[in-house]
Amino acid sequence: MSANINRPQSQNPRSRVQGDHIPAEGENGLFTQSWFPICLSTEIPVGVVKGYGFLDGRIVVYRGDDGVANVTSAFCPHLGADLRSGDVIGNTLRCAFHHWSYDGDGRCVATKIGDPPPGTARLYKFASQERYGIIWAFNGDDPHYDLPDFPYPEEELVFRALVNGAPSNVDPWVQCANTPDIQHIKALHNIVFTQDDPEDIAWTDHSMVYSFTGVHTDGAEIDNVVGLYGTSLYYQATVYAGRWFGFLNPMGLPEPGHAQNYMVLCARKDMGTPEEVEAFLDFVEAVEKGVVAEDMLVMDSMKFRPGTLTRSDRTLARFFDYMRAYPRAHPSADFI
Repeated sequence: MSANINRPQSQNPRSRVQGDHIPAEGENGLFTQSWFPICLSTEIPVGVVKGYGFLDGRIVVYRGDDGVANVTSAFCPHLGADLRSGDVIGNTLRCAFHHWSYDGDGRCVATKIGDPPPGTARLYKFASQERYGIIWAFNGDDPHYDLPDFPYPEEELVFRALVNGAPSNVDPWVQCANTPDIQHIKALHNIVFTQDDPEDIAWTDHSMVYSFTGVHTDGAEIDNVVGLYGTSLYYQATVYAGRWFGFLNPMGLPEPGHAQNYMVLCARKDMGTPEEVEAFLDFVEAVEKGVVAEDMLVMDSMKFRPGTLTRSDRTLARFFDYMRAYPRAHPSADFI
């Protein structure tokens, strides 16, 4: 008896429709020149050094007596010992193996046995900053943009920063593609727009920002300003049922093909008592974690390949062009 084979009723396609290629992080040894979150500020008190995966290697973050968080390559240029096992002495980082010491600029300033430090004994010093409760590093010697501001002075806001789950299985820019993906906002997150799709979008060589009004799944009216900065930071400023909050979803790059999600939440101090503000931030955290969780159900198994698009994908298509043109480099390649 012959098998009952379920055959296609029409001829299968012989190739898939593909958009122009967008380089993955690490492709050809290059990475996008963006600000990436490395760790929470609270992870690095004075006198502490810790190691982290970044780009295609390892880095360390340490804080000396001056309170400054330094981000450098992880491996001692003497014989390659990992400096995460070292010690912070004053404002220097001392290697555990031979006690060579490095200052905040990555220069070897002393050896234990008294040999003059070789001029080539240098760590790679990343451009870094500490803001919104996070320590950030830039992939490049000269950052070409800054982190975004909220519409209120920081001293008028209460902030909360946290790590959100384990790394996802896509590059940060793939998660960022959710923001210009208007179809996804409506279909996956069930946001009902009370306007036409946004057309007035502010594009730069390092960002895109737009606004829209709508109705949340719980029936609350929302007025959103959303955007992307670089290739790793989602920005949001929202009036939710009459109450303002700010939200960032920065994504670290612990290794190619992975994104570590962080969250920064903020609310105005004058919206109530400290307890009321914290309760509101609890609510916002739950809402935003729910949104990110919906995305992660897709991102963790996605094979991201831009292909067939429709008219609703106009903004997404421009984002793909933005990514194709985005500057890439890897100046720390020989060090990390």
